[in-house]
Amino acid sequence: TGGTLEQVKNDILTVSLRRACRLDEQKNWPHNQAEFTLMVEQGKTRLGLIVQEVSKTVQNLLAEWQNAQKKLATMKAYANAYKDMNEQIASLTPKGFIVATPYTQLIHYPRYFKAIGLRCDKLKNGVERDAQLMRDMLPLLQAWQRALSEQRSSAAGMDPRWLDFRWLLEELRVGLFAQELRTPMPISVKRLHKVLGQMAVV
Repeated sequence: TGGTLEQVKNDILTVSLRRACRLDEQKNWPHNQAEFTLMVEQGKTRLGLIVQEVSKTVQNLLAEWQNAQKKLATMKAYANAYKDMNEQIASLTPKGFIVATPYTQLIHYPRYFKAIGLRCDKLKNGVERDAQLMRDMLPLLQAWQRALSEQRSSAAGMDPRWLDFRWLLEELRVGLFAQELRTPMPISVKRLHKVLGQMAVV
């Protein structure tokens, strides 16, 4: 996932510093030396606790990621589901994902990986159900993939609404394949089609 242990430690520190100095919020970027000094001083007071919190999040997600990978390795006989889950994990964990993923989403990663593990547990006795859920989800995934390829080449960058939609898709996977884990908001295939409609995409 995040590379070597040293790299993971560096990533944890980078995320922690960014959060301690509140650099994830554009309005908090310093505009002069005085603001920079104040930001650093305030950040120092928060850093210790934030490092602990971020470390715990990353440890949890790496543990759940390893568990999901172990279970997934035994699922190769279920080719379509196996491919889908592999692609999901790859999209969640590109190189440098610990730093690149908004922290508000990173905290949900342990649940996303746990949901993959639960999906694997259910697959042996529910192949047809899994296949049907994948069919239900497919048009939504295809819409996201189209938007991703179109907007990656756009000078304007990614529309924030599509970034939100991408995380709604992760929540939909939890809702469909591991509903016992719960989602932060009500989620369904129908709801995501409605979101697409509001974005003037069919």
